[in-house]
Amino acid sequence: MNFVKRAGLSLWARKGRTLITLATFLVISVMVLAGVLINGATARAEKDAKRSVGAEVNLDLDMSQMGNSAQLQAPSIEAPTVDKIGSLPQVQKYTYSMWDRVLLTGKNKVVDSGAKDSMGLGPGGTLGMGVLDSSLLPDFRSGKSTLVSGAHITAADKDKKQLLIEERLAKQNGLKAGDRITLTGNDEKTTGEFTIGGIYRDPRPTTDADPEFGISPANMLYGSVGGLAALDSGSNGPRKVSKATFLLNDAEEQDAFKSGAKQLAGKGLTGFKLDANDKAVQQMTGPLKSIRSTATVAMWLMGLAGAAVLALLVNLAVKQRRTEYGVLLAMGEKKSKLIAQQVLEIVLVAAVAIGVSSLFAPQLTQSAGQALLGKEASAAAEKLGSWKPPAPGSTGLGEGIDWNDQPVQNADPIDKITVALDPADLAAVGGIGLGIGLLATVIPAASVLRLSPRTILTKGK
Repeated sequence: MNFVKRAGLSLWARKGRTLITLATFLVISVMVLAGVLINGATARAEKDAKRSVGAEVNLDLDMSQMGNSAQLQAPSIEAPTVDKIGSLPQVQKYTYSMWDRVLLTGKNKVVDSGAKDSMGLGPGGTLGMGVLDSSLLPDFRSGKSTLVSGAHITAADKDKKQLLIEERLAKQNGLKAGDRITLTGNDEKTTGEFTIGGIYRDPRPTTDADPEFGISPANMLYGSVGGLAALDSGSNGPRKVSKATFLLNDAEEQDAFKSGAKQLAGKGLTGFKLDANDKAVQQMTGPLKSIRSTATVAMWLMGLAGAAVLALLVNLAVKQRRTEYGVLLAMGEKKSKLIAQQVLEIVLVAAVAIGVSSLFAPQLTQSAGQALLGKEASAAAEKLGSWKPPAPGSTGLGEGIDWNDQPVQNADPIDKITVALDPADLAAVGGIGLGIGLLATVIPAASVLRLSPRTILTKGK
């Protein structure tokens, strides 16, 4: 009888031991497969996060350069230079912004927020943010702010007098998309008539002042860059901007874009940096790395513990089957085939365990992984939410506040993963399971090499 047939008969005859071995391997397979699936799911989520954030490059002030400079005024870059950078082949869309005080006059009034005017905007004063493309603003891209009616301001509106106003301001003054409204510039003399191109909704309460500009979100006005620039009577020469956002066709084109931008702008980029916002990626993927680490440690611990249990089972089996082995050796069977039979029995049980685990491990991993990620994401979000900026006029050093800990806006920690089983995952689990089975079998089974059929059959050992 060949050793393959004997392995099958042995497994059937010793059902109790086979079931114990199967249960052990099933636990190992589920844990190992769960670790592999979580690693795969988190890797895909991280890749998606990098693609969504990495495809957006921000041109912003380089505070490190300003710290080393004697220049007191914040640097600015000319809008035509930004337009040249925006024409690079890697760029899908781009926008830039500038801001100044504007005044609502006549019958139109700003929304009363009940808060003290900390910006010194005066009666009817609010902030006019000139943008090239309002749809690329962070709050709109993240879905935090939504367009209620009308349309976004686009590059085609650059030299028109278009406005985007918040719905509370529109409701208070009985305004709708298509209506016209007169604004006065910061000099309180220059006026311009603007068309309301769209009305948007900001979910923040009226009393919550904007953290950057200190005004009520209900009073924030977005306008075309050319239209709002026309209210600045003192402006001469090309428009100046302080920040810009470039949405690339592909995150992989980031290096080529940066190189092209530096070549085009030259010294115009002095005082600025092109930032792909790696901090946002780290903030979003922190919980993913945490559960990946936990799953990996659990997987290896379970693998090593399972190997030890299997080694004990195999060693016990060898001792219980000494008489069987002695008879087979006396009949001329080779010791190598006895070891091969032992290995084959383990491999067959492992194959069944891996097959069974693949049926329910993905659903189990999805539930367990999602629960674990949810806790990690909630803890990370709570930590980010607890960060508070220092009081106005303070650097924060005295209060122990580190500006590097300031959360990145619209980069919430990822709290969802999707587990998917593919052939590569099964191959990985099969390889690990086979390795554990061989490791647990070879060492105890090697004792077969020391067996003597004469000693076993005459003395029973």
